[in-house]
Amino acid sequence: MKELRSRIFAGMLIVLVMLLAACGSQSKEDVMKKLSGKWTDAKGYELTAVMEIKTGDEPRLYDVEVWHTKPDYYRVNVAQQGSKESQMILRNKDGVFVVTPSIGKTYKFQSDWPEKNSQAYLIGALAEDIRADKDAVMKEEDKEYVFETVTRNNHRKMLPYQRIHIDKKSLLPVKVSVLNENKEEQMKITFEKISLGTERSAGDYAVEKHSKAPEGAEGSADDTDATEEETEGEDQEGTTEESDSATDEEGNEEGKTEEGDEEAGAELDGEEFRTSYPLLKWEGVDLLEEEVVGKGEEKRVYLTYGGEKEFVIVQQQAKSPKEALVPVFAEGDPAHLGFTIGAITDNSVSWEKGGVSYFLASNALSREEMVEVATSMIEAEQK
Repeated sequence: MKELRSRIFAGMLIVLVMLLAACGSQSKEDVMKKLSGKWTDAKGYELTAVMEIKTGDEPRLYDVEVWHTKPDYYRVNVAQQGSKESQMILRNKDGVFVVTPSIGKTYKFQSDWPEKNSQAYLIGALAEDIRADKDAVMKEEDKEYVFETVTRNNHRKMLPYQRIHIDKKSLLPVKVSVLNENKEEQMKITFEKISLGTERSAGDYAVEKHSKAPEGAEGSADDTDATEEETEGEDQEGTTEESDSATDEEGNEEGKTEEGDEEAGAELDGEEFRTSYPLLKWEGVDLLEEEVVGKGEEKRVYLTYGGEKEFVIVQQQAKSPKEALVPVFAEGDPAHLGFTIGAITDNSVSWEKGGVSYFLASNALSREEMVEVATSMIEAEQK
């Protein structure tokens, strides 16, 4: 009888331990369900974060501020630490806009951003990343749940993985590490503050409210009388020619254009920019021709690459607008290139940096490959 009691007691202990273990741990599905409800059911949110990019010689730090009000209103402000320059993506009822407040330059996109271009600082996009990856892996640590998923943005070929660290108590993201194919961290988003349930009025997402240039800056957004000539020229040139008539002031770091996009050297005090070349080296791809057209402010450099992958890079001085520009239509989608916000289509990517406009066009490269080339050019400029 004693032996029977002992066996029953031991069996009860085993069952109790199993029950306690089950109660103490959460399955991936349980956590995903909770996250989905908490992150996406809120009427809106606001957050601040620091983004660290490690793809160049020296890490670059950016302050990121996000507002989101359901269903489709977004404001994302990105400012490089140590610089007065910033850029902003706005989504409101009129479309998607990229604004550079320091020079009063605005581009308008007919885009569904951020639906198909996940960003690690948008918590709704992170929730979708976790849901979309059927092979996502979750590890439970002392204070965090850590999900490893594939990425879903323009960098996914270069940076295919991410680790999302989630605080167990608050069920809010703490950090996101974006990894290369060797699982090495190349980008890190550290969330400083997240406020769920915040809502803002539609007026808070109006372009006019955020596009005013600082006092004393040229091209103030208050001057709305852009000439008909300038506007027509920009619209006609679309993605490839827009940069000729709508580009940044000399020396400004971040901006975004469409065609005559050049890179590499900033133009200072009337000096011609220095031509930049991509650091990226693909086997079977060579620079076939370098052509310089014009001089001074009209100088353009055409780099033609051929072989296994064919593409053309155009660089030219970024021209500051004589008047504040009304929003200029930009083909494609806004694309975070790490260093700036550019415009990307299936056949081109364009951006402005350091007083130079850049435009890369190709029928042979994927979007990810075009971003890879663009990123390697900025790394070359920094050397």
